[in-house]
Amino acid sequence: LRFTLPTSCEVTCTVYNILGKTVETLVKEQYPAGHFEINWDASNYSSGLYFYTLQAGDFRETRKAVVQK
Repeated sequence: LRFTLPTSCEVTCTVYNILGKTVETLVKEQYPAGHFEINWDASNYSSGLYFYTLQAGDFRETRKAVVQK
């Protein structure tokens, strides 16, 4: 997951299963302005559809992620 921050802000990235249950919080910390990448090691999770939400300041976006084994 790549993203760019124009200014410093709190960033949270959370992964959810298909039922909406939180399975992992990847980050929850202050980031400076700049370009970043967050990697999710899904090797401990079963195959299927997951969703992740990236929240940075007032920005919030949810996308899907497919895990195949």
